[in-house]
Amino acid sequence: MNPAETPIALGADHAGVTLKDSLRAALEAAGHPVLDFGTHGDGSVDYPDFAHQVARAVTEGQASFGVLVCGTGIGMSIAANRHPAIRAVVVHNTTEARLTRAHNDANVACFGARTTGPEVVLDSLSAFLTTPYEGGRHARRVAKITPHPVQEA
Repeated sequence: MNPAETPIALGADHAGVTLKDSLRAALEAAGHPVLDFGTHGDGSVDYPDFAHQVARAVTEGQASFGVLVCGTGIGMSIAANRHPAIRAVVVHNTTEARLTRAHNDANVACFGARTTGPEVVLDSLSAFLTTPYEGGRHARRVAKITPHPVQEA
């Protein structure tokens, strides 16, 4: 993982807090600054609260990327994708991590603590953070992700 000057925003619910803490340690050990929005314990919390905090940090430029962890990664991705500038993806392996960055310019990686092993998540996060967006033929498609208002004739 190549360190970046802009922090990486982290968030998790109670199902993902242990994995989030492991990811934070790995990121910091690699020299990445981290914004940890929580949660910080195993008490039940609502995942959208953390997804929105991470999405805002990425949207406002406080973080270069976001990383969200819940039981499956699915709820976090749904909540984060409510923000127009966010392209959050559930990642299960390094191939998905590389392709979603290269082809989709994804800016938030979501992981399932109950569905993906910690070693795979660490490898996938490294691939996500180090793979550049290719642009080119993909740019037209990425631009179409956010719908434009319908123009009345």
